[in-house]
Amino acid sequence: MLRSPKKLIAVVLLIAALGVVYMGATHRWFFGHTGGATAASASGERKVLYWYDAMNPQHHYNQPGKAPDGMDLLPQYAEQAASPAGPSSALPPADMANMPGMSTKDGERKVLYWYDPMHPAYKSDKPGIAPDCGMTLVPKYADDESMAKMPMGTVTITPEKQVMAGVRTALVERKSLVRDIRTTTQIVADETKIAHIHVKVAGYIDQVYVDFVGQLVKKGQPLFTLYSPDLVSAEEEYLIAKRGNATLGVAPFAEVSQGAQSLLQSTRQRLKLWDISDDQIKQLDQTGKVSKDLTFYSPITGFVTDRKVFPQASVTPDTELYTVSDLSTVWADADIYEYEVPFVHLGQRVTLTLSYYPGKTYTGTISYIYPTVDPQTRTVKVRIQLPNPGFDLKPQMFADAELRVDYGVKIVVPNEAVLDAGTEQRVFVVHPGGIFEPRKVILGPVFDGNAAVLSGLKAGETVVVSGNFLIDSESNLKDAMSGMQH
Repeated sequence: MLRSPKKLIAVVLLIAALGVVYMGATHRWFFGHTGGATAASASGERKVLYWYDAMNPQHHYNQPGKAPDGMDLLPQYAEQAASPAGPSSALPPADMANMPGMSTKDGERKVLYWYDPMHPAYKSDKPGIAPDCGMTLVPKYADDESMAKMPMGTVTITPEKQVMAGVRTALVERKSLVRDIRTTTQIVADETKIAHIHVKVAGYIDQVYVDFVGQLVKKGQPLFTLYSPDLVSAEEEYLIAKRGNATLGVAPFAEVSQGAQSLLQSTRQRLKLWDISDDQIKQLDQTGKVSKDLTFYSPITGFVTDRKVFPQASVTPDTELYTVSDLSTVWADADIYEYEVPFVHLGQRVTLTLSYYPGKTYTGTISYIYPTVDPQTRTVKVRIQLPNPGFDLKPQMFADAELRVDYGVKIVVPNEAVLDAGTEQRVFVVHPGGIFEPRKVILGPVFDGNAAVLSGLKAGETVVVSGNFLIDSESNLKDAMSGMQH
């Protein structure tokens, strides 16, 4: 316990001095970290009242930094506090300069007011921050009234933004569309002009006149001779019936004469059914003698592609003796991808070229489209019929085929102008003043970088061909905001 008054006074003065030192240090520490308003005003700078969160303007802070949502705190200046829209409606000068429509230079769009995109009922006569949600106010332009008449999703983009987005346009044209389908074909024989030669009676080959595969034979040319006991018996029966008819055909009894005539006709018909020609039967009538060997002739003109006839060989009706193919016309089997089949039709002209006949082309027509799809190659076989007078086209050759598809005159746009959403396709039509209108279209054939438009566009309109994805994003955003307003 201090008993001396002088010592007590000394202790009090020491405590007071320490307090002054402590308060001064605290004052310097606080204002040194906050950049206080007093210090700022002393240096002639704008007076800062406080810092606030742009997303939650009601949250105030005494120093700059980061808001809980991660955004930078914004300063609230003293002169902004007197604004009619309130402290939270003003932006720093740097931010205000970047606001769309803030410039008042001649030729720029006129701003009627700014509004809260989340609550359009809130309006301000200057740019700033919405008090409720903290979002940047959006300008309402005078020409937006004309935009109201445009379809949903129509957007306006300034020339500067178009340049930044790389927007390019193209003119919608009406032009004649022609498409070429190219494929590979294989030459095969015309199956409707192939003859398979058999005999209808058993016998033995005597002489062979056509004795190698590949030989060209004419229609009616002798092929071989055949000895057949059954055929000899049939000839003898015919001669007997002929003699009987000569004797009994004039008998006074009708039954007898008719029977003789009927027997003659039946024996003659039997010979014809065994492929005995009328000339051979006539020769039999003239000579009255049975021929041991009968000659068989080629039924068509063509090349022998198979032969099983040899001298002294025994043959039966089921033996295929010759195969003769008429190659004056041939087929070419082409494989067409299933998505190309709708563009192919009967009678369509096809041009063929072969690498071993340079500079020479062959023209045919489609005669048949097969009804099935090859499950391995996903192609449909198409038959092309071609004349082959010089026999240049030989079975099993390969050739290149070209089919020309003429679609007529159609409205055409570049394929890159079309945005395909799966369920629908649309393009952006360009209007004066930087207005871009989304337009649904129905497409026809698409090829060679172009798309035929069946409906939705007119010739002479302008569409976006580059940067349309960015415009589409802007359009979708505007649709979403419009839905929130309603």
